[in-house]
Amino acid sequence: MTERELFDLYNKDVYRTCYYMLRNAQDAEDLCHDVFVTVFRQDWQSIEHTRAWIMRIAMNQCLNLLKRKQAQLKKQHQVQILHEQATASIKSVDTIVLEKAAEEEWEELLKQLPDKLMAVVTLRYIGELSLTEIAETLNIPVGTVKSRLHKALKTMRKKLEQNQSLWLKGENQFGTH
Repeated sequence: MTERELFDLYNKDVYRTCYYMLRNAQDAEDLCHDVFVTVFRQDWQSIEHTRAWIMRIAMNQCLNLLKRKQAQLKKQHQVQILHEQATASIKSVDTIVLEKAAEEEWEELLKQLPDKLMAVVTLRYIGELSLTEIAETLNIPVGTVKSRLHKALKTMRKKLEQNQSLWLKGENQFGTH
């Protein structure tokens, strides 16, 4: 297999995984390029499970980028919270409800997960990898994959129920239907 054939075979999977991990098309494209630069600098022809190996490289690079961005976002988030608190008292209740309803719930729930859990969910449901492939990709035991997947889904379900409960409470409190 040539480098071009390898790229053509796995490029979409790598890009899709990077996109869902990073939520940014340009970052995903850049990282996808970096993944294949890394792959082609290695002895990739001697790798037994090529797809899992490439996906592990992609996931590691995504996690590294997320960690770097998380440090930057932490500072920005503190400033944003102060700004939101100041403007929330100005916004009408209808505006706040409409903004919340406009958010895509799945992505919001996924973003709230810790990186390790988000990685497993992304590889399983977006990358459509088997539990064994996820274990190989992340270099962790299958049991750990199962446990992280279970914990992630449980956490997302709980947050979804809390969001629905808060939304319903808001409806009852303000007499809307």
